[in-house]
Amino acid sequence: MTQTPIRFTVNGRIHEVTAEHQTPLLYVLRNDLALNGPKYGCGLGECGTCTVLIDGAAARSCVIPVGGCAGRDIVTLEGLGTRDKPDVVQQAFIDEQAAQCGYCLNGMIMTTKALLAINPQPTEQEALSALRYNLCRCGTHVEILRAVMRASGQLAEAAD
Repeated sequence: MTQTPIRFTVNGRIHEVTAEHQTPLLYVLRNDLALNGPKYGCGLGECGTCTVLIDGAAARSCVIPVGGCAGRDIVTLEGLGTRDKPDVVQQAFIDEQAAQCGYCLNGMIMTTKALLAINPQPTEQEALSALRYNLCRCGTHVEILRAVMRASGQLAEAAD
């Protein structure tokens, strides 16, 4: 297999990595760029733990070949906010205590971020539909849904 240089933007910074084109993006993000927000879960693109945003759309990085990411804009969990200033979605998940084991958290947050970018005020049904392919093992589904609604501003509005 031939390794070639591949340039793309991750979290606002241009990176050039040398890898085989078929290497999963997840491996490059975790092993070469030390970005551990996306998790290795199933390796088949079915559980959602490896979700990142590619050009704003939620994508499963375990099945996306890094060669297909050349010139693209990728955002990982680390690119959303900081410990001191979390993104509105991250803050909503914190406020609603929507994490228990943490297995699904990356995928739930990144999928929510992508959803709110195209639909800032989803209904509960639309939120559930967007998250339907993200596997949660510990059962924090109620808190996750509340976090999505809080991030959209609808939970706070309902309380007023």
